[in-house]
Amino acid sequence: MAAAPPPLAPDLVEGLRRLKLATMREQAADVLQSAKTQRWAAEDVLLTLLKLEIAAREVANRRIRLKQAGFPVTKTLEAFNVAESSIPRPTFEYISSLEWVDAKENLLLIGPPGTGKSHALVGCGVRAVERGKKIRYLVAADLIETLYRGLADNTVGKVISHLLLQRVDPDRRAGLRSTRRHRFPAAVSVRRRCVRASQPGPGESLAV
Repeated sequence: MAAAPPPLAPDLVEGLRRLKLATMREQAADVLQSAKTQRWAAEDVLLTLLKLEIAAREVANRRIRLKQAGFPVTKTLEAFNVAESSIPRPTFEYISSLEWVDAKENLLLIGPPGTGKSHALVGCGVRAVERGKKIRYLVAADLIETLYRGLADNTVGKVISHLLLQRVDPDRRAGLRSTRRHRFPAAVSVRRRCVRASQPGPGESLAV
């Protein structure tokens, strides 16, 4: 059984703590022991520690973004069965590519219950989170109700500011003039849901 690595010096632990390098602080002793045993170069030691820290932060950031998105359930595009839905495969492939997000276009899905709208949109949101984007999932009716409550108690300015800080903008900045519509068979009016993909700069995307 391998001996436990010697602990880091207290000043190193404190320095890593102050820099908020939690993973590096936790893994440094093991990495340093391996480096001594295997005679790593100093650059390899630093690179290994940096990779561990970056990987841990990416996992943590993804978890935070998923939580902040507010999805009612977590569904993926990989689990979507195109053959059993009424979404044409070319449409699904375009939606799942997220090209419409990068192009700052909007997406409107219309159809009766069971056509896969919510699954497709949540799946797009999850994929966007995995690509480092910030997402907010909103039911349009709930958003309107929230704004009306803000009007009633004179806090609508704060409500809108909060939504904008969360990178959600339901009107002008969403770039509605470039909306693409994809209509499913037997389309009817449905309760709308939107997944907002956050990107820096104006002209961002809105999915409804």
